[in-house]
Amino acid sequence: MARQAGSALCVMVLLAGFRAHGEASDPEALAVVKQAVTAEINASRTDTTPWAYRDHDVQPGHDAVYQVIETPKGDLRRLLELNGRPLGGEAARKEQDRLQTFANSPEEQARSRKMAEGDSAQAHEFLGMLPNAFVWVVTGESPQGVTLRFHPNPDFHPPDVQSRVLGVMAGEMTVSRESHRIRSLRGTLTDDVKFGFGLFGKIDKGGTFNVERRELAPGKWQITETHVHIGGHALLFKTIGQQEDEVKTDWHVSTAPDLQAALQQILR
Repeated sequence: MARQAGSALCVMVLLAGFRAHGEASDPEALAVVKQAVTAEINASRTDTTPWAYRDHDVQPGHDAVYQVIETPKGDLRRLLELNGRPLGGEAARKEQDRLQTFANSPEEQARSRKMAEGDSAQAHEFLGMLPNAFVWVVTGESPQGVTLRFHPNPDFHPPDVQSRVLGVMAGEMTVSRESHRIRSLRGTLTDDVKFGFGLFGKIDKGGTFNVERRELAPGKWQITETHVHIGGHALLFKTIGQQEDEVKTDWHVSTAPDLQAALQQILR
């Protein structure tokens, strides 16, 4: 009996492996995803519109409201409120000094550009992996857009440590039918992500993320909401997860040609 049970288990495992290996995205869904990836990458290279907006960013122990002004030469980000209270007194003076120092420091601006370029490169890498990292299926269609469900593709092999989290994501993405731009991306981590068999770190199963985007002007899309709630710990119990809710409002096209002009506007 034990041998029969063991044999049955082996057959089940083999069948499960066969089904997983043979699983593929629906062709229609995959075409939508590829078109969206192409549209997003092309837009990131051609759309250089600078924006001004209000940014409400909530993290553990830090509830902040900022005014952001983008320019072709860089961005300024002024702290307006902290933990529900307007910045005033010495704190407001220090924030003004910080902005003036940044606007007059080529070194700090270069560091900021380097960080932005790194973020952009990671975003491009993530977008490029979307078609292959997941199994996609269309679950809804409307005149405005297409809704797709996704879950991990067992044949996907993450190229680096950062992309390993893609192997345990499942969720939903909506794509604009007219422009092929991504309207929203929501997901959940379906399993733990362990580094060094968990000895060096672990990102916890059950974490969620939600990114919402909006067309602010014809062909001009921006992220307007980001909600990330992912737990995890690294060696010596250092937190490596992220808990953040960010909402951006009051959008309008920035008229500042450079940081000095942005500084004058943001300190009014």
